[in-house]
Amino acid sequence: MNNANLLADLLVAAAALTTPFFYSMPTTEARGLTKFLAPHREVLRHTNTASRHATTAKKTVAHALTYTVTATAYQAVPGQTDDEPFITADNSQIKPHYGSKKRWMALSRDLLKPWGGPFKFGDKVRVRGLSSKLDGVYTIHDTMNRRHRHCMDILTHPTEKYDIFQKGVKIQPLAAL
Repeated sequence: MNNANLLADLLVAAAALTTPFFYSMPTTEARGLTKFLAPHREVLRHTNTASRHATTAKKTVAHALTYTVTATAYQAVPGQTDDEPFITADNSQIKPHYGSKKRWMALSRDLLKPWGGPFKFGDKVRVRGLSSKLDGVYTIHDTMNRRHRHCMDILTHPTEKYDIFQKGVKIQPLAAL
């Protein structure tokens, strides 16, 4: 009887080792072993848990991808950028006759992937809460000075005379919409 208990413990340990941590369902090999140990109960339990987790994840994804930032405007001039104002952080070239209709933006480093944030250069982002004229879809091409946190900067031309400092602006990746 002692050998049978030892064999059962070894089979359970083998099943645990063959099931990766990141799967919600056991692998094919583990399913066979689980079915051998507890024919119906174990497989049904994993199936119900997996479907319950998938439903919960769908509900929280859209809410988690909206970020509240402080919005400002900047121009491609040496006083507001580095010594190369027409070259962005992702090496995009700003044309001399650009304007706010171009819809380019810079994000603070805490929101960009190279520094641990969720966004990357080239991502399209929906902006809401600036104004009816400036709300819309922007492309991330630049980054802000490291002193800024949870901020965005929209690219405008000096002749447009935008003076923006707006808190509570919502940004959301376009893929999540």
